[in-house]
Amino acid sequence: MPKIRIGLVLPDVLGTYGDNGNALVLRQRCALRGIEATVVKLALGDAVPDNLDLYCMGGGEDFAQVLATEHLLNDGGLSRAAANNRPIFAVCAGLQVLSKTFHAHGEIVDGVGLIDATTAAMPSRAIGEVTSRPTLPELTEPLTGFENHLGATILGPGAQPLGTVTRGTGNNVVEHSGEGVVQGSVIATYMHGPALARNPQLADLLIARALDVSLADLEPLTLPEVDRLRSERLRG
Repeated sequence: MPKIRIGLVLPDVLGTYGDNGNALVLRQRCALRGIEATVVKLALGDAVPDNLDLYCMGGGEDFAQVLATEHLLNDGGLSRAAANNRPIFAVCAGLQVLSKTFHAHGEIVDGVGLIDATTAAMPSRAIGEVTSRPTLPELTEPLTGFENHLGATILGPGAQPLGTVTRGTGNNVVEHSGEGVVQGSVIATYMHGPALARNPQLADLLIARALDVSLADLEPLTLPEVDRLRSERLRG
């Protein structure tokens, strides 16, 4: 039986918006396929192992972002995992923490630097439903989530958006801007929900990458209730 160890990175400081649920979605979708998945909680002060199969990070406030960044820079384990091409999924503040710089407490703060992006403050909060067309060729279904952020994120040449916005704000206030970031093994987004509950195909892509197989190699799951909820969100 295949096994996956999912690192839930700093749930005590980056767990404000329910994004810890992404790790639970991954574990359940593995279980439904007969894949043994374990969630390893990595709290502030814990070393981040660089040999887990998959990592998840969530959102939090300014002070939480600064704490998380300091810990991850001092520890280095997540950066080594990225260098080893282990999949990392980050949401909202997690996206900003992994960037080059972000805005907190009125200042520009150096981030972990795993993605080529910088974040300043928007004049008003982006809040509400956000949908996008995915840019990754493996993803064929629209992406959907709930955004709630003040960050205006600009991507550099080393990164690409996860999706092209069809509703909502996304990374910044530019019309038809991108939503989220993809760079190397990192996939990051502003979508809450939790994002992987609302985007099962994206969850399966992360599982496939953790297993070092293609998305097409995963056993398909038929979950009508999930499809129904997705349809309602996409219509709304």
